[in-house]
Amino acid sequence: MADKCPSNSTAEKPIRCKAAICRNPGEALVIEEIEVAPPKAWEVRIKVLCTSLCHTDVTFWKLNSGPVSFFPRIFGHEAVGVVESVGEHVEEVKEGDIVLPVFHPDCGECRDCKSSKSNICCRFCNKLYNGMPRDGSSRFKDMKGEVLHHFLSVSSFAEYTVLDITNVVKISREIPVDKACLLSCGVATGLGAAWKVADVEEGSTVAIFGLGAVGLAVAEGARLRGASKIIGVDLNPEKFEAGKKFGVTDFINPASCIEKPVSQVIQQMTDGGADYCFECIGLASLMQDAFYSSRPGWGKTVILGVEMHGTPVSISPYEIALGRSIMGSMFGGVKSKSDIPILVKKYLDRELNLDGFISHEMSFEDINKAFDLLIHGRSLRCIIWMHEQ
Repeated sequence: MADKCPSNSTAEKPIRCKAAICRNPGEALVIEEIEVAPPKAWEVRIKVLCTSLCHTDVTFWKLNSGPVSFFPRIFGHEAVGVVESVGEHVEEVKEGDIVLPVFHPDCGECRDCKSSKSNICCRFCNKLYNGMPRDGSSRFKDMKGEVLHHFLSVSSFAEYTVLDITNVVKISREIPVDKACLLSCGVATGLGAAWKVADVEEGSTVAIFGLGAVGLAVAEGARLRGASKIIGVDLNPEKFEAGKKFGVTDFINPASCIEKPVSQVIQQMTDGGADYCFECIGLASLMQDAFYSSRPGWGKTVILGVEMHGTPVSISPYEIALGRSIMGSMFGGVKSKSDIPILVKKYLDRELNLDGFISHEMSFEDINKAFDLLIHGRSLRCIIWMHEQ
């Protein structure tokens, strides 16, 4: 029998708790009681303290077909929690530690994880399992015994979840948990893209396509690196006011660009093209616009958005021959185990603005309101508290 009221005595036992379950694509989440299995070897069970909603959750929530569409499912992948129990062979965290669950694995052992050239983990990456990474099975089931699928190795829309140790990062207790939550996906992605992938330098010009949380995090990273001009491109004019807090100096609304394409406007604003361009939406057309907005000779375009429609990007080989480059990046090049603690320290040293990303806070019971806010472009990051404060 699963424990109704989890405590320290729950190790190696199933736990009953609440979770927000999506039974069918696009349907409202339903909060139900579920059973969470104890962690197996190399696994960690955590009590989720708070979680937030990312556009990736919404994208997969809408998917009604394809190899990564699984239902019923527990979404959520930005969160912070406390370790409740650990399985065999887990040594880097223990019960009571504060941790970030991260969707991007970091095994620390494969060739890629040992390399400074990339943050890809060839052992576990590119495996969008609907279950645990090592065996593909689920640690969740509802009260009827039906299996509930995982999401991006995290599934944080549950009071308790189980993760592989490669998806867990221990962090300092000094950082407020709601601010720490932001570093488990979107904000870390944008910061990493500016610092690690583009390596923005002082005095450079930057153009950012899409001023959501990821785009604004790119701006924050570029600001801290001393960029002289940071151009935000977005259809929502309200994003410019938000962007100013993170260093955006100029704003372009594509709907207002009637006589000239956005790329030409940016070229004129930057004396030939931006040194660095970032696409943060996930549309092939914007990826092309970003590329052609970069400066011939050395302009670099970093793709952060994920194109879910399969639309190819069309780029002239001649423009590449002129010296422009384009590259992709998963999780902003961040190596979670080593880089996230650095970001935490930067916040604690008051170098990094995380507070400005939180636009709303609400209780777990109101999680569907968070979806509505994000879908209608009225929120940046909504912190969802799993338990009463």
